[in-house]
Amino acid sequence: MEYIPVILIVGLALLACWLVDKGFTKLFRSQTQHQSGLSVRPNKRYGSMGLLLMVFGLAAVFSSLGEAAFLLAGSILIVLVGAGLVVYYISTGIFYDDDSFLYATLGKKNRTYRYNQIHHQQLYVVQGGSVIVELHMTDGSAVQVQSNMAGYDKFLDTAFLGWVRQKNIDIRTGSDFHDPSQNCWFPTEEEA
Repeated sequence: MEYIPVILIVGLALLACWLVDKGFTKLFRSQTQHQSGLSVRPNKRYGSMGLLLMVFGLAAVFSSLGEAAFLLAGSILIVLVGAGLVVYYISTGIFYDDDSFLYATLGKKNRTYRYNQIHHQQLYVVQGGSVIVELHMTDGSAVQVQSNMAGYDKFLDTAFLGWVRQKNIDIRTGSDFHDPSQNCWFPTEEEA
């Protein structure tokens, strides 16, 4: 019987997250790239871990009421870290179609690019084997795509095909740098 309130809190938290996600999608995801259904998103573990931290943090807040102030402060901190992970998961991603992509990051305005705006790429290998492909755009900005994001390969393949099509490059002769097995889709800075 003691577990019924915990189960109810977890169920309500899951329902609240689902409603927030649907509401966020309706309010802020109205561009054509959002509607295509194609995206590169952070790993779902960010959202799941954030949700778990929020639930356990809320349970700790309610159980530490009237206890030491540092327990209450620690519980609130856990809730805030969980909320931060959930917000990061919801607000970060690349949404794309055959002609362009929309780069959405936490705290910055969404930017839409056409594939022919990709000037070159730079490759970074992160400790642990993850790879970051940084696409440098013609306006001087950069878009980072991490290999541990869901949809990484499909987006870069689509971006390469769109880039070739929009720049009128013959795929057989004008793309000797293209080697997806080595995480090379676009020319490097030296080749650009």
